[in-house]
Amino acid sequence: MRTIAFKAEDFQKDWYLVDAKGLVLGRMATKVASILRGKHKPQFTPNHDMGDHVIVVNSSDVVLTAGKAVKKHYYSHSQYIGGLKDTTAEKLLKEKPERVVTYAVLGMLPKTKLGRAMAKKLRVYAGPSHPHEAQNPITLTGLEEAQPNE
Repeated sequence: MRTIAFKAEDFQKDWYLVDAKGLVLGRMATKVASILRGKHKPQFTPNHDMGDHVIVVNSSDVVLTAGKAVKKHYYSHSQYIGGLKDTTAEKLLKEKPERVVTYAVLGMLPKTKLGRAMAKKLRVYAGPSHPHEAQNPITLTGLEEAQPNE
């Protein structure tokens, strides 16, 4: 049996649109990361960037369950002594909601050159509008809404 080697010209990159309003952050991020990697395609190859572009809108309306809004912390360090800064997910959602979704998705991608190339195909917007109408994005459905009791 022969192994088929795919090239970059062999696959077409589509554009997908995800409306994050009412979606659970982690569940949505896994689907988005899978599309960015190209795992939804039958010709998936782990050493090629064959994923599609993803546009996430309404990132300010994403849901964090189990009290993660106050429990989850994001850290950054200035590389100086005592330069550790942390912020909660609740504060980050108010100030820069795009970053919460971006950090969740990027954490699920490979930490290599290939992962950085995949990350460039993610576009996140806080509101419902985006400047990528010319690409005719396919609206991604089938993502679960958050339940009221969560």
